[in-house]
Amino acid sequence: MNKISASLFAFVIAISATACGDTKASESKKQVSSAAESTVSDEEEISADDSPYTVQADFSKGASDAFICSDGWSNGSPFDCTWKGSNVSFEDGLMKLTIDSIIEDEYNAAEYRSNGFYGYGLYEVCMKPIRNVGVVSSFFTYTGPSDSNPWDEIDIEFLGKDTTKVQFNYYTNGKGGHEYLFDLGFDAAEEFHTYGFEWKEDSITWYVDGEAVYTATENLPVTPGKIMMNAWNGKGVDGWLGKYDGTTPLTAEYKFARFTAAE
Repeated sequence: MNKISASLFAFVIAISATACGDTKASESKKQVSSAAESTVSDEEEISADDSPYTVQADFSKGASDAFICSDGWSNGSPFDCTWKGSNVSFEDGLMKLTIDSIIEDEYNAAEYRSNGFYGYGLYEVCMKPIRNVGVVSSFFTYTGPSDSNPWDEIDIEFLGKDTTKVQFNYYTNGKGGHEYLFDLGFDAAEEFHTYGFEWKEDSITWYVDGEAVYTATENLPVTPGKIMMNAWNGKGVDGWLGKYDGTTPLTAEYKFARFTAAE
């Protein structure tokens, strides 16, 4: 459901560690052997030279120069909000994506996206989503018309109306309809957990805390996309998200995001 508009986006240069900043990311390329082998504790210290990750954004160190904040535009329906770079902050060792409102019934929200495009491999995030009806907290890959590409996307989405579940989905050349709602057995909004998906030529497998929980094998996306994280409130999709009640501020929290390219 993450439609990206064709608008050109503005680059945000931060002057504060509490906004979209300039901390350098660690980048290296090594083979993905398996989801279990490539997952390490977020407490574990890894140097840039030893990192198994192609892209690693450790938000305890602040912003990553592999990513930028979306700022100053709206995606249109069903996003009832405008992206604001100031709604992305780095504090308390976390990245925080906030939905807020300055004017009644007009909402600002937050999105953090990679500069580069990435294909087959393992994508992981450690996060705690928003629990509130009518909102989404996410981690996904996307490319589309704004990149002069087909619309290909792979999603991990938390619907704030019930954070004991997570929705997996994907789009191939604009065709979706692959939603799968997985019962977590815990409330994701209560504590941090690691979620991910391994994208291969013949399958996409989603993981929760390193355990494979769902696999798709039909009509898969093929186009490399940007790594995206956002938090937003919906409009006109009450059957999916529930009717947003206007509660602000609401904040999704992220410890890290990372990608390990397949060989």
